[in-house]
Amino acid sequence: MGSRPRRRGRPVDGIILLDKPTGITSNSALQKVKNIYFAEKAGHTGALDPLATGMLPICFGEATKFSQFLLDSDKRYRVIAKLGERTNTSDSDGEVVETREVKVNMGDLERSIASFRGETMQVPSMFSALKYEGKPLYEYARKGIEVPREARKITVYEISLLRFEGQEVEMEVHCSKGTYIRTIVDDLGEMLGCGAHVTMLRRTGVSGYPYEKMVTLEQLEALLEQAREQDIQPRELLDPLLLPLDTAVQDLREVNLLPVVASYALQGQAVQIPNAPAEGEVVRVTMGEDNTFIGVGEIDAEGMLKPRRLVRAHDV
Repeated sequence: MGSRPRRRGRPVDGIILLDKPTGITSNSALQKVKNIYFAEKAGHTGALDPLATGMLPICFGEATKFSQFLLDSDKRYRVIAKLGERTNTSDSDGEVVETREVKVNMGDLERSIASFRGETMQVPSMFSALKYEGKPLYEYARKGIEVPREARKITVYEISLLRFEGQEVEMEVHCSKGTYIRTIVDDLGEMLGCGAHVTMLRRTGVSGYPYEKMVTLEQLEALLEQAREQDIQPRELLDPLLLPLDTAVQDLREVNLLPVVASYALQGQAVQIPNAPAEGEVVRVTMGEDNTFIGVGEIDAEGMLKPRRLVRAHDV
């Protein structure tokens, strides 16, 4: 007698803004949320360190097609750094490798912080998830192996000092994709001559998502328990928390198509549009008077809209 096929989960489409707790990996948080929703397909949009908390958008189903746009979006953080100690991971999860006296005044600190604003080149931490020859850098770092990393261009739009008490410095940072806050803190410590490492990191913003829309694992688990107690399907309580697919591309310019034109685009065909944006621009594509989201496209050299990522036809 053959074994019963394993249930893969239900089709769920949308985005949940998880308030990731400290002490677990982003992938572990993703798996917990995926199980709560009993979702067939899910992915997160940019890992947070185990130490870090805060906004971790999790995409379900069709939303995973657009997760790259959230990976590429700007981020906001609140960080607390401890001066006087440098660690091998640049955060408090690592081992202290150097201790120095702190002789820092407010003027020195503000000038040093200001130097990080604007475009700079940053060398990623060895304890990042970036890959070298197919393996994450942190795997090499845990074995004590240092591998070459290329400096990458980042932009710090704003970095502001919130508090300076004793050896603690608290800051807010608004930055581009690929910015490592722990590297900024380590560089700041070297600039000040005393060393520094991250003791608290919280992501407060991704793209234009509102902070207030975040939900915790405890809240999701409580809704799951409530559904059991009321003998109703968990989706009745959980699914209203999902944000629409197109919120992942809310920063893109919208191009609205007539339904007859959209029908060709939904088959993957390039379509002519009036007043086309510049060549190479990626746009959010909607259809009809109700602006139904159908995907994203790119403008080619002839001013045609070329579909790049499309929502499944039955979801439109």
